[in-house]
Amino acid sequence: MSKRKDFINIGVVAHVDAGKTSITELFLHKSGVINTIGSVDKGTSQTDWLSVEKERGISVRSASASFSWKNKVINLIDTPGHVDFSSEVERSMNVMDCAILVISAAEGVQGHTITLWEALRKLNIPTIIFINKVDRASSNLDVTMADIRKELSIDIIEMQEVVNEGVDTVALNEIVIFKANNSIDTDTIEPIIERDDNLMNNYLEGITLQSELVESTFKSLIHQCSIFPVYKGSAKFDLGINDLLNAITTYMPVADTDNSDSLSGIIYKIEHDKQYGKLAHIRLFGGCIKNRDVITYGIKNESQKVTGVRKNQGNKYYDIDELIAGDTACISGLSNVKAGDLIGSSNGQFRSVDLATPMLKVKVIPLEDADYSALVEAMIILAEEDPTLDLIWLKDERELHIKILGIMQLQILKSINYDRFNLKIEFDKPIVIYKETPIVPFIAFEEYTMPKPCWAVVRFKIEPGQPGSGIVYESEVGVNEIAMRYQQEVERNIPIALSQGKYGWEVTDLKITLIGDEDHNIHSRAGDFGVATSMAIMKGLVENGTTLLEPILEYNIKAEEEKLGVIVSSLTKIRAEIGNPIIKDGKFTLNGSVPVSTSIEYSTKFSSITSGKGTYSASFLCYRECTLEQGSTTPYRGVNPLDRAKFILKARKALS
Repeated sequence: MSKRKDFINIGVVAHVDAGKTSITELFLHKSGVINTIGSVDKGTSQTDWLSVEKERGISVRSASASFSWKNKVINLIDTPGHVDFSSEVERSMNVMDCAILVISAAEGVQGHTITLWEALRKLNIPTIIFINKVDRASSNLDVTMADIRKELSIDIIEMQEVVNEGVDTVALNEIVIFKANNSIDTDTIEPIIERDDNLMNNYLEGITLQSELVESTFKSLIHQCSIFPVYKGSAKFDLGINDLLNAITTYMPVADTDNSDSLSGIIYKIEHDKQYGKLAHIRLFGGCIKNRDVITYGIKNESQKVTGVRKNQGNKYYDIDELIAGDTACISGLSNVKAGDLIGSSNGQFRSVDLATPMLKVKVIPLEDADYSALVEAMIILAEEDPTLDLIWLKDERELHIKILGIMQLQILKSINYDRFNLKIEFDKPIVIYKETPIVPFIAFEEYTMPKPCWAVVRFKIEPGQPGSGIVYESEVGVNEIAMRYQQEVERNIPIALSQGKYGWEVTDLKITLIGDEDHNIHSRAGDFGVATSMAIMKGLVENGTTLLEPILEYNIKAEEEKLGVIVSSLTKIRAEIGNPIIKDGKFTLNGSVPVSTSIEYSTKFSSITSGKGTYSASFLCYRECTLEQGSTTPYRGVNPLDRAKFILKARKALS
């Protein structure tokens, strides 16, 4: 095993245009990785290397970079800020030990900022808050700090004061918390004392608080996510960046490592490189990986030989001898690996968060019919890189369907298909993805015993579940009634059977219990129970009915007070639920919820209403019941289990 190193695996997250990538560029320059600082606007930054990123000046994929600072190796992930690319952030958070949340002093806390913060808290990721752009004329730190305390957390401690805010001569004064000669300023450390019983007791008893102990406690509180340091600065003027780097190495946790032989890791990103082929970005929790090692991965426990271990900086790679616990790298040779696959044992390290819920689906069409086969190959590759696309390839109909988070994603996919694969594509009009849920409890039964050879008799109790509960499955059947291998086939087919319901949409928020019936010791085969499961469930759903569920967004609006009336009127027209506006200093903030179906183009209308001076942000909130008139149905794809004869022929591969 290689000598242990101190690794800090940190992600940079923010609402779009807060300045994440510019901060990353400064990190790389200061640590000596790059000689010249790149520019997001000019398309020369290290981590925004895709053509579309250079053209648009935004990040659409997460990018990794490694550098050293004060004898620690920092593995940094620069994530996209646009909500349409939240799936990249979601996968990256699975491997972060800590994070920097960047907030623009000009725009303040925005809707996506809150979403990111809530995800960081759900995963208990220690976080530094960095307020960027304090040089901007529109900077308002008082409002930003108030919003942080209101929308994010009151458990913060400011580490600097800003002088000459909003002008080019802006400067920082450090708030000295831990002074030389082991002395402290009890006023500035009050937030720390309040959060530690031992320090509080000593303080109340008049015992002198030692600076080393207070700083050690401060660090522990940060690791426990009990307090969050707030730093400030300006990436444009390289202000506060050194302080931020020092804070990372001083206060952020070093990666836990397991030096045993137990291999444990997770694949958090897939890329395809012209030279190296399929590359799997991995965070290793335990053990080590060397070139030519045979490793096991994925739910199928597939084993393959590693053909390369590399570090990457943006789109540049260099070989390393081995990947050791606590570190990140790219490995090649795993032909079937997918984003999210576990390597070896999870060791209880894997965490997940749901930021990316695709709410629209669209058909992808080649401009030239001759490019159809090439487009299929390209979309399969892109779906490997972003599983949330959930590519559906209908071979008989020669159709490709994907799920997306927003309209911006389509523009990016069009550019990527042209730049990477030389394919010109277009899309049908996006349609909203609805879901279905059962109306009442019912029993679903199917007896699949003809034509021979087959035998599968199943009986399910299906009950509506709580909103957001998803699919809950259990079996009350003993192995003497239905053998375990057949019950496993039933469970495997439940999600398949529920992928399309009465109205063509995925069925969710229900509990399914297998309560009977029987197999046959001669005629039964595992596949029979998959067929019976689909037929029983679809028949039961159609006979007993389902309710449509529509996706709902949670919005946040900030605009001039004089626009309040017209904005409320515009929201009413799109079935929005409107909260109570908060008015201050001639501006208002408004929160509420709105259906996706009525608000797809609302951001454009809002920009027109406010002449581009207001801010509108929205993120997925939940699925909520709606009427058939408010929603939409979609045709069943493939052979419907209700067409019993044809469905059985299809399952037996006897249907041409």
